[in-house]
Amino acid sequence: MKWVAAPVVLSAALVLAGCSPEQQRGFLPAGSEGATNHTDGITGLWVTSWIVLLVVGIITWGLIIWATIAYRRRKGQTGLPVQLRYNMPIETFFTIVPVILVLGFFAFTAQEQSKIEARYEAPENTVEVFGKRWAWDFNYVNDDVYFQGVQVQTNADGSAQEDTMPVLYLPVDKTTEIKLETRDVIHSFWVVEFLYKKDMIPGQTNYMSFTPTKTGTYMGKCAELCGEYHSMMLFEVKVVEQDEYDAYIKSLKDAGNVGQVTNELNPNQELFVGDEAKAQNE
Repeated sequence: MKWVAAPVVLSAALVLAGCSPEQQRGFLPAGSEGATNHTDGITGLWVTSWIVLLVVGIITWGLIIWATIAYRRRKGQTGLPVQLRYNMPIETFFTIVPVILVLGFFAFTAQEQSKIEARYEAPENTVEVFGKRWAWDFNYVNDDVYFQGVQVQTNADGSAQEDTMPVLYLPVDKTTEIKLETRDVIHSFWVVEFLYKKDMIPGQTNYMSFTPTKTGTYMGKCAELCGEYHSMMLFEVKVVEQDEYDAYIKSLKDAGNVGQVTNELNPNQELFVGDEAKAQNE
């Protein structure tokens, strides 16, 4: 085994040393590095998992190729080779190692997921997001202003028109909670570079908690097939310094967007209200 292990380890080291930064990050979206307080942990889990799986794969492929060559039928041989029924050490090894790998993946995934799903007790910034076919509304709860988006329009070549793109502004380095609602069908709020998405389900409120740690513009989209124009249900997230964020909030106030967008336009509202009233009567 030492003659097999040494070349495998050396080859893996050489391959990893020659990888580009994108490859070393597991081909995750460009710009995700350090985008929030969660992205580096997600990247570490993703890349480490692939390294472990590739090492297991290389060892497995190597043993298969070695067995194929070492035990091939040679010229002049006839009949079947000696048949082995049991080998308890090898069978025990092949049982224990996969169990350890599965438990290890589960433990590290659960640990990372618990960090991602933990809500802040007192977030510095709260935004309520409404998904609707096929656009987005944003309530900036702390500042009592709102933005209402329309469906993204396209140019002649099919690309999105930038001036029709809904934009969500977030202040950098502020603990943020996103309250997710939908007005109609199931949508999914996905900020690509944040490496995180969460469904928006009728009649249910979901939450995302994170801290944007790098200024920039990030791509967002609906990640749940929601109808004819699902592909155009796009938005952008701009993470900016506090003074730029304050200026944007002021522009919304100056435009008269004071208050909060409600759920009144929900076509399912009568259904939910009816069920609630029925439950109260019962």
